[in-house]
Amino acid sequence: MTTGRKPQDDVLFDEDFLKKLEYLFIVSKKVFAGQLRAERRGKKVGSGIEFADHRDYTPGDDFRYIDWNIYGRMKKLLLRLFEEEEDLTIYLMLDASKSMTMGRPSKFDYARRVVAALAYIGLANLDRVNIIPFADGLKPQLTPKRGKGQIFRVFEFLGAARAGGETNIETSFRNFVHQTRRTGLVAVVSDFFDPHGYERGLKLLRHHRFETFAVMVCDPVEARPGIKGDLRLLDTETGEERLATVSPAVLRSYEEAFEEYCRHLEDFCTTIQAGFIRTLTSMPFEELVLQVFRQGKFLK
Repeated sequence: MTTGRKPQDDVLFDEDFLKKLEYLFIVSKKVFAGQLRAERRGKKVGSGIEFADHRDYTPGDDFRYIDWNIYGRMKKLLLRLFEEEEDLTIYLMLDASKSMTMGRPSKFDYARRVVAALAYIGLANLDRVNIIPFADGLKPQLTPKRGKGQIFRVFEFLGAARAGGETNIETSFRNFVHQTRRTGLVAVVSDFFDPHGYERGLKLLRHHRFETFAVMVCDPVEARPGIKGDLRLLDTETGEERLATVSPAVLRSYEEAFEEYCRHLEDFCTTIQAGFIRTLTSMPFEELVLQVFRQGKFLK
């Protein structure tokens, strides 16, 4: 049987990846139990306008909403879940600019896996999930999906996505807020290396009442280059070249400037009440996603 998935999809989203997603879903159910879970909107047992998914029966649930057809086949008690129009909408904004191609694995591949993991958690919790790549503007996006069964559509879309072009966060986010009528949670997965600045773009999201979470993805070499001597530096997005002599003192200055840039982004996110996580591509993506959970900003 063929699935229509490309070889690149298999590399990014193999069986091991699926097992990790299932683990993350189990953890997310624990993290969002209790009060946070009660704040969720749109998931109803035995009511609503559209069948969405099943969940395990727990003592106290109404027997009228058990799926007896599944019980007859599998001897397993599952409740039918329905959705209403007031579910949480999650917008996963994926930086698909040329700078994201750096590294092994590339920042873009790492970011795609993170987006897939967050999409899976959203789908599994019956939320409406959009994926929106951007560079100097918005690129073709994945229209809203619901339910765990849609995860392979997510894999197909992300596997076909390609990085290219310069970064312009303000232009991209301005287009997004003007074309998006429904507010919700926006998770931006990016390196945030934008010569125009990221501040106005992130402010636009908050001004238009989107709950905002920033995931900054960097390559270890960007943080600690470990280079020296006479070098020719190339801007991956613009193609601009510069000659530089890198001494230990210059290297220390660069590393300090890099850390300051990251701290400024974090401080700015705090100022506008946005969540923030910084990660290197060397961190296992499941650890990163669990950190996002613990921030209490995602899937509230």
